[in-house]
Amino acid sequence: MLTADIQIRDPFILLHGGQYYMYGSTDKDIWKADGVGFDVYVGGDLENWRGPRPAFRPPEGFWGVKNFWAPEVYEYGGAFYMFASFIGPGYNRGTAVLKAPRPEGPFAPHSAGAVTPAEWMCLDGTLYIDENARPHMVFCHEWVQTGDGTLCSVELDDTLSRAVSPPIELFASSDAAWSGKAYSPSNKIEGYVTDGCFPYRLTSGKLLMLWSCVGEKGYCLGYAVSPSGLLRGPWLQAPEPLFAADGGHGMVFRSYGNKLLLALHRPNETPRERAMFIEVEETEDGLRRADA
Repeated sequence: MLTADIQIRDPFILLHGGQYYMYGSTDKDIWKADGVGFDVYVGGDLENWRGPRPAFRPPEGFWGVKNFWAPEVYEYGGAFYMFASFIGPGYNRGTAVLKAPRPEGPFAPHSAGAVTPAEWMCLDGTLYIDENARPHMVFCHEWVQTGDGTLCSVELDDTLSRAVSPPIELFASSDAAWSGKAYSPSNKIEGYVTDGCFPYRLTSGKLLMLWSCVGEKGYCLGYAVSPSGLLRGPWLQAPEPLFAADGGHGMVFRSYGNKLLLALHRPNETPRERAMFIEVEETEDGLRRADA
């Protein structure tokens, strides 16, 4: 299959064994229908893919029921761990951890429910390893619960199965000049969105955090930078978004051809969303598009 033929939101790329593995929100109706699972596509370039292959299907009794969103897969300690968000009884919404011996799966539940606080509405957990080799989950505390969405983090245990610290707030959506108010008809609330967080270490040593919100031209993607290089910040927001209109939930990776690429989905409309790969370059204080 070609990239242009694959309906996918929140694309995430893992490089392993000379192949690219692409995961994402792949249910045909990710908003209202019961969750089916997550698929993976495998290819030697970023245009031609084999699949879809079922990477995760919920076992009987699995707590997640709907909103199977944003799977990210990391190799850690000789296994592969999927961070993904679900909604189900006992949780408003949260990110759980799944585990598999191979990048294609099948992934099985690893954490006991969500790792994020049960009473919070959270999504888009991502793995971050700090300067002391300690694992953390960075995630979004949703705007529909708080009014002003935030990015938060918790430290994880060595097995990546549970949080071992209370959550700390890194920054809020309204901290960015390019974040505007959105309206949720289903929740009947107006506020500032956060989703799609992804940390990336610049060669300067500074720590960059990609994240998405709603800006002047709709769904958009920007970043904040921690000049100290520390997850706790303080975080400085970029003056303008990196991708300004109708696309977001990004991550960056270095291709086998040594290009630094930004992956995101565009447009932000079901069922038309597709993965995009945009070459970017590091600057002293962040990222810029190579085509800018």
